[in-house]
Amino acid sequence: MDDNVLFKVKIQRWRGAVWQDNRCPWLVAAGRREDGSPDDFYAALTVRARHARKAYNNSHTPTLTCDTYTKELLPGTLDEARLRLEDAERSVLRMEASIRTLVIRALLAGREQREDLAGYTLAVLVRAEEGHETYVGVRIIGHVTIADQAAILDAVPGCDRDSWYPDVMPHRDVESGEVIWSNLMDPHAAAALLAETEQD
Repeated sequence: MDDNVLFKVKIQRWRGAVWQDNRCPWLVAAGRREDGSPDDFYAALTVRARHARKAYNNSHTPTLTCDTYTKELLPGTLDEARLRLEDAERSVLRMEASIRTLVIRALLAGREQREDLAGYTLAVLVRAEEGHETYVGVRIIGHVTIADQAAILDAVPGCDRDSWYPDVMPHRDVESGEVIWSNLMDPHAAAALLAETEQD
């Protein structure tokens, strides 16, 4: 039995067939509405699904008794891999944007700024004193792999990637389950970040 339920999507003359799993909707087929034409999306989709049913029945026992078979339209191994890759890319982009925002806010406020992300928390402290180097402290709270920590630290603007040092942030106690890294920020990079806020 073909028990895959496909939902209709309509945008002007475009039509789509959407399958929903427990994570997200998948657009599994699309085309144009051409009422009365064999090229009509619905007509072409029906023909394709009937051919798929016939092919299935030629090689399987018991055979399908339904009119159509749409399982071949559903996402496969490569689609699942692509989804995982896109999810990972979105997480990286969000993390990079969050780090930049936290650094700017910390520069402006002069105190630690914090944000909760998926599965962990980031906190950033930036101390810039005239005539002195700019200190940057990054707190990572939660389970984060070494590779993810490296990606987080690489996203901090104006810091040498090879100069991060395990540290304790000044004037505060260490919390359970956190890792702290510190570095010095290029003062020109700090000035450029502040200039961005003045232009906004």
